[in-house]
Amino acid sequence: MSKDILMIVGDFGEDYEIMVPFQALEMVGHNVHAVCPNKEAGETIKTAIHDFRGDQTYLEERGHNFELTATMDEVDPTEYDALCVPGGRAPEYLRTYDEVIEAVQHFFEANKPVASICHGPQILAAAGVLDGYEMTAYPAVRAEVEAAGCSWVDGVVRDRNLVTGQAWPDHPEWLAEFLDLLGDEIVHGDPAVAADD
Repeated sequence: MSKDILMIVGDFGEDYEIMVPFQALEMVGHNVHAVCPNKEAGETIKTAIHDFRGDQTYLEERGHNFELTATMDEVDPTEYDALCVPGGRAPEYLRTYDEVIEAVQHFFEANKPVASICHGPQILAAAGVLDGYEMTAYPAVRAEVEAAGCSWVDGVVRDRNLVTGQAWPDHPEWLAEFLDLLGDEIVHGDPAVAADD
């Protein structure tokens, strides 16, 4: 059954962590409303691509323009079945918006599915919803989420209503866990065979 999923994004969010889950969730039939404070449906955010090239931290390059599909001021979190919070640089400032914090708090208070990856848990930490959870995030965010009351786990982890991953290389397992939490069942049938002429 199709679910309505709220995705909170912002300028210089990680390109892969926005585009891949947005497209994958839509592909399996869910409705994803991507929103950003102070922007309206049809406007775009600028994404960033983070690459690992052997330095002490990642390199950030300009990604794509990503079109928002809803207006944050017009959405009611109670009307959504699940929440997705991508990473990148956006979470460091998205967590300063009251409407973002209040939306996140609703999903935890209502025990609805939440998926967050990379720096996305910075928003969850700011919302004060991580106490008692086992979770992960981008390793540089570990001290911040632990200070918010969680227990750190390396690799993708699912604890109750929350699925977390460290970065976009975790997408296959992270998305599979989120889809399972949403109640999706992916079934592979026999491969299609071309008809004989």
